[in-house]
Amino acid sequence: MLKKKQKNMAVLIVVCLLFSIMPTVNAMHIMEGYLSPGYCIAWGILCFPFLVMGYLNIKRKLKENKRNITLYAMAGAFIFVISSLKIPSVTGSCSHMTGTGLGAILFGPMAVSILGIIVLVFQAILLAHGGLTTLGANTFSMAIAGPLLSFGIYKLCQKLKINRRVSVFLAACLGDLFTYCITSVQLAIAYPSMKGGVLASIGKFLGVFAPTQLPLAVLEGILTVLIMMALETYAKPELMLAGFNKKVPE
Repeated sequence: MLKKKQKNMAVLIVVCLLFSIMPTVNAMHIMEGYLSPGYCIAWGILCFPFLVMGYLNIKRKLKENKRNITLYAMAGAFIFVISSLKIPSVTGSCSHMTGTGLGAILFGPMAVSILGIIVLVFQAILLAHGGLTTLGANTFSMAIAGPLLSFGIYKLCQKLKINRRVSVFLAACLGDLFTYCITSVQLAIAYPSMKGGVLASIGKFLGVFAPTQLPLAVLEGILTVLIMMALETYAKPELMLAGFNKKVPE
């Protein structure tokens, strides 16, 4: 069994490394310099209380049990790798999976805000994906809004006693799509349409994102289910420590 686990881990590491090798581009998330200073500051201020709550949440969880850091690191790595796979979309942005649904299901949405902003900073500095000036806007859409919806969907499915794997799929898939709904709103506010204003601009951005983001959201849902199945097989003690239980049918 130990050799099997080591083999699976080696395969996972190789796959992650292959996914991480890609040319540097400036279109990941909302790119550097695409938003005016006022919008950059406003989105940063809006993110601040969520980041404070996220920091306190992680600090409390790690104080309860330091072994939780393993799952936090895994969730952060998952976000980094999966959100680095992108498909070019509208100028100033692109379509990509987010990976934040997994963390929201395991730890709740507040903790994911910290994981998300760490990933976004590393991507902006090391890969030139996104930007430091647009960090607030990218953090709000990908690390706050998306995880909040993913968490809400998952908890709703729990109350309705929906199959666990279906619940995980819906949470990850819809959280991904909601991230791009928020991104469309952010871009529309910054660049309203000459005819129809912000609402018309939102429709245009959503129309551009939809063809690429819909299949990516479905793929993210499937990948998240597979990751959860692997964790339930090889990391049950860690899941129990994180408070993840099996109250819904398999």
